[in-house]
Amino acid sequence: MNALLLIDLQTGFDDPVWGARNNPQAEQVAGQLLADWRATSRPIFHIRHVSVEDGSPLIGTGLTFKPEVTPQSGEPVIDKSVNSAFIGTDLEARLRDTGITDLTIAGLTTPHCVSTTTRMAANLGFGVTLVADACAAFTANADTSWNRGLAPLTVQQIHDTALSHLHGEFANVTMYDNLSR
Repeated sequence: MNALLLIDLQTGFDDPVWGARNNPQAEQVAGQLLADWRATSRPIFHIRHVSVEDGSPLIGTGLTFKPEVTPQSGEPVIDKSVNSAFIGTDLEARLRDTGITDLTIAGLTTPHCVSTTTRMAANLGFGVTLVADACAAFTANADTSWNRGLAPLTVQQIHDTALSHLHGEFANVTMYDNLSR
């Protein structure tokens, strides 16, 4: 059985602190995925990042889900405070208890919580499909100060690099239109 994991699609990521982003349609595509899952009554899990850092945009009103992916009654919401949806949560137990073997993942941000959750899901033995156009990255991820002389990556390079590191080993990365639904 395949479940949909929607990761951190919350208003806190509208804050300018994150910088420029690629793929402004990520939430719309994630909303299409969500509609597909709802139409076929497949399991859905909404993951929300609740920051423990003072001043983070991912606290208070920043916890609100984006309108395109707002959970409906009965759809589980799992709160986390680290990059992986599996650390400090009961996500793995919930998935195993319901016989879920495969995950379709979408969300924010591609190189952080989406990547970490995808890697852990694969390492835990789940089959993973990652929907590239239902994810996005930000320029806040472009810091190359650790290597003087290296030019900062563009936001699209950040997104594409994260996806390329996942494809084949941890997930089948695909676009929504190519997804087997």
